[in-house]
Amino acid sequence: MEEKPRKSNSKSKKIEVDNLLDANPKLKIGNFRWVICALVFFATTVNYVDRAVLGVLAPTLRHDIGWTDQQYGYISAAFTLAYAIGFLFAGWFIDRIGTKLGYAVYLTVWSLAAASHALAGSAFTFGLARFGLGIGESGNFPAAIKTVAEWFPKKERALATGIFNAGSNVGAVLAPLVVPWIALTWHWQAAFIITGLAGLIWIVFWLPIYHKPSEHPKLSKAELEHIESDPPDPATKVRWLKLLPHRQTWAFAVGKFMTDSIWWFYLFWFPLFMNDRFGVDLKSIGLPMITVYLLADVGSVVGGWFSSSLIGRGWTVNAARKTAMLVSALCILPVALAPQVSGEWVAVWLIGVAAAAHQGFSANIFTTTSDMFPRKAVASVVGIGGFAGAMGGFFMNLGAGWLKQNTGSYQVMFIIAGFTYIVALLIMHLLVPKLEPAELKA
Repeated sequence: MEEKPRKSNSKSKKIEVDNLLDANPKLKIGNFRWVICALVFFATTVNYVDRAVLGVLAPTLRHDIGWTDQQYGYISAAFTLAYAIGFLFAGWFIDRIGTKLGYAVYLTVWSLAAASHALAGSAFTFGLARFGLGIGESGNFPAAIKTVAEWFPKKERALATGIFNAGSNVGAVLAPLVVPWIALTWHWQAAFIITGLAGLIWIVFWLPIYHKPSEHPKLSKAELEHIESDPPDPATKVRWLKLLPHRQTWAFAVGKFMTDSIWWFYLFWFPLFMNDRFGVDLKSIGLPMITVYLLADVGSVVGGWFSSSLIGRGWTVNAARKTAMLVSALCILPVALAPQVSGEWVAVWLIGVAAAAHQGFSANIFTTTSDMFPRKAVASVVGIGGFAGAMGGFFMNLGAGWLKQNTGSYQVMFIIAGFTYIVALLIMHLLVPKLEPAELKA
């Protein structure tokens, strides 16, 4: 007769403990998922160091190699074209072989391609090296977004995305810190070799640490339950071509096509703009670039935090994401004035604020993929959007090279940079008035 009450008391105590843990989340869940986020952050840092080296060295290489502004546009476009092509395959590849192996494969490819720039001696061979780098680097964001979708519940994904996406800005900051010193101490070839091969160190940490949450030996049961707290995804196999008819896919792709083109412009043309407009050379480009990308770093984290904070206050996912993107778009408008100002640091701050707002916008647009699609389709959707974004960069680089060569001015590019985000957000809203999940069929 005494056993039943004991069983009942035991259940009551369990309920009390669960209620206590619910009231104190820090007691309930661990933080190992943030270790995974840190690994993705470092991979993204490596990714951007490797792609930013050419931009830092562009004024020097223009002099040493003798290419024209239009040829530099072709070289930059070779990277973005390969990045676009690679994105289409990268999402499909990573969805099928898994994040762990897929990420390691792509990082190895882009590290070797980055080092191969040291062998280039003409505009054509630089274009070939950039094409190889673009193919390799196309795997980073599909793998990174899929990792976040696997390791974080929806309410934390924008913040996690903002944190790992900040690695792009850290990489862009490290490049002007390290690359000029290497190039001036040894030669520009050494800058490509050292920064390229250094990325292989990341794989030594990634392979033993990364597993799926359900298979990870160091993940607590409470944290696993937290990660899997969202409703389960539909148990259907998603075919890549089945994603194309959905307006959710096109909203993401259009947004990436329009806004990524501006980021590519900043990444490849900012050092040349500062050199042509204000006479900033390899010895003095470091601080302006560091300022721009440190601001971008802050914008990435704040943009992700902002929408997550709004959701925590009871806002809908739709309202929170779009409000964060609207605020970002409004902050970008003044960059159109950058070519008109007389002081170099006024231009640096205008571009820096715009870069910060771009990253805030980017953290939220990336997160909309996991708002609208099941986890198993996320990398493929990001791949489609990445293709669109890189094609935007391809056309922007070709256009920038042609405009600079034929007009001698950067004004048109900066006007486009200022107003693109407002238009992109409007188109996205028209395509998906609400960020509801896509109805996918096998």
